Amino acid sequence: MIERSEIQFGTTHIPFLIRRSERRQTVALAIDTGELVVTAPARATVERLNALVRGKALWVKQQLRGTTSASVVPPRQFVSGETFRYLGRQYRLKIVAGAPDPDVKLVLGYLVVPVPRSNEAETSRSACAALVRWYRQHAEERLSERVDVWARKLGIPNPTVLVREQRRRWGSCNQAGEVRLNWRIVQAPFPLIDYVIAHELVHMLRRDEAHGRAFWAQLGRSMPDYDARRDLLRDLGPSLEWEKPNS
Repeated sequence: MIERSEIQFGTTHIPFLIRRSERRQTVALAIDTGELVVTAPARATVERLNALVRGKALWVKQQLRGTTSASVVPPRQFVSGETFRYLGRQYRLKIVAGAPDPDVKLVLGYLVVPVPRSNEAETSRSACAALVRWYRQHAEERLSERVDVWARKLGIPNPTVLVREQRRRWGSCNQAGEVRLNWRIVQAPFPLIDYVIAHELVHMLRRDEAHGRAFWAQLGRSMPDYDARRDLLRDLGPSLEWEKPNS
């Protein structure tokens, strides 16, 4: 069972993941791919953990900004050892040539990608194509689930969800009640995925407000820390937008 909590620091909400251990005696805070993770003794109360995070809130904000600061992202090579994100966590790529099972799988911290036996360039192209298919399949499932959650929270009918290859935007919506989401966002932590989805669904409530005051007020009522999530997505975004080989 995944356990989460959040605290408020000024106008910013800081969500965090709780990991418990029977052997642990103290509480540790760490930033893992853009998300605060609190490792705690099994019997530590959530109230105690909230208080500890609140006391470290300034440090947490600085670390979140620092670990996701924008930088030049080197092009992907699609070779074993590279890291790729899924739902905020990082996984090592493991290319397996000539594997009998053609499906990409998550195995013990690795993204295992089977490819046909070929030369280096063709292997990279095959690995990239397999990864894109895998990400799109998982985006179809995970993003639709989160859209359902946020549609209920905002009190609107479930829209049609279309997962697409969108350049220069994470999401969009139209008058027909369709929400288009960039499959690449499934690499991000859930708080940033939720920001993209809530942003688009609020557009459906505020069709006459293109990022005006009423739009942001509506979003803020459902997601008070949207500004922090937006900033984190801006910083993390370049690392999620890797290009296909020779594209």
